[in-house]
Amino acid sequence: MSRLLTSQFVNLFEMKNNQLLFLALCLIMFACTPKKEDDRKADSYRVVSPIVKDAAYSKEYVAEIQSVKYVEVRSKVKGYIEKIYVDEGQPVKEGQLLFSLNSLEFEKELQKADAAYKNAISHVKVSEVELKNVKLLVEKNIVSKTELDVIKAKTDALKADVEEALAHKGLAALHLSFTQIKAPYHGIINRIPNKVGSLIAEGDMVTSISDNREVFAYFNLSEVDYLNYITTEEKKTNTVSLKLANRALYDYEGKIEMIESEIDHATGNIAFRARFPNPDGILKHGANGKVIVNKQLKNALLIPQKSTFEIQDKLYIFVVHQDGVLEQRNIIPKMRFTDFYAVESGLSKDDKILFEGVENVKHGTKIEAIDVDLTKAMSLDNKD
Repeated sequence: MSRLLTSQFVNLFEMKNNQLLFLALCLIMFACTPKKEDDRKADSYRVVSPIVKDAAYSKEYVAEIQSVKYVEVRSKVKGYIEKIYVDEGQPVKEGQLLFSLNSLEFEKELQKADAAYKNAISHVKVSEVELKNVKLLVEKNIVSKTELDVIKAKTDALKADVEEALAHKGLAALHLSFTQIKAPYHGIINRIPNKVGSLIAEGDMVTSISDNREVFAYFNLSEVDYLNYITTEEKKTNTVSLKLANRALYDYEGKIEMIESEIDHATGNIAFRARFPNPDGILKHGANGKVIVNKQLKNALLIPQKSTFEIQDKLYIFVVHQDGVLEQRNIIPKMRFTDFYAVESGLSKDDKILFEGVENVKHGTKIEAIDVDLTKAMSLDNKD
């Protein structure tokens, strides 16, 4: 019995020793475990301050090109085209003969009017002779003065007939001249839809002429863009550029010279007109392009696009505090440029922001901030 108790006591002692040994081993292992992640050295990131400067930018507006001088040449009388003296695309001078219509009918009308005019003159001459005779008879008291008044009135009426006949003759001559269609000014002949022998009604278009030495570009601005333009210094520099339909930049700059007096209620836009020189004749009436209006944003607060990220259509950045802790902050952009955002609100020029690596950190992360100049950092990254 005593031996059994002694054996149990020994086993119990050994068990206690094993437990103490296990506990000691656990303490040793815990002491040798590496430090937690929070105690590790913070990662290094480049930190920048926003730039405050004037930022130049441009906006494009769809434009319609029109010749400064463009006219539809129309016939003023009815007739058949007898001869065409020019060809499509040909340059012409002011007063140059373009078309002739058959004129026989108008020549006859002129002859008739001329005969009526001559007849009226002869009637006046006869009446004037009668007037002289009546005056002599009145002086001799052979006829009364009333007859003299009658013959005077008759003569005056005949003279009026002469003036009317002269007007008819002039009108007939004018109609005859309309059969010779001439160029109203220097320009280029466009399409000639009717050929020799075609019957032309009064008012029908026979061709059109464009003087393309200068062109107008008409384009529309929204009411907001109009107000921004008219209330800032941008209006003092009214130079604009033109992008052609093939996306090439036109060689010559233009000037904004007209703004319409009312806003279109249907579209909310207002029309502008710019004038462009066209010495090479590249621009044609009816062409399309895009007017590029150069603008400037004064004292813009600029940050790199790579420093931002979006969550549910909102733009965020990481602001770096003095202790290196990151704060996720929502900002309101004013404008987007090629590599930068202009900030409307949510950031000041004295703030420090994370330059890059926004996808690797989160709100509350502590970093080792390395201050760099934003301009230099962007130029280096662009070289890479």
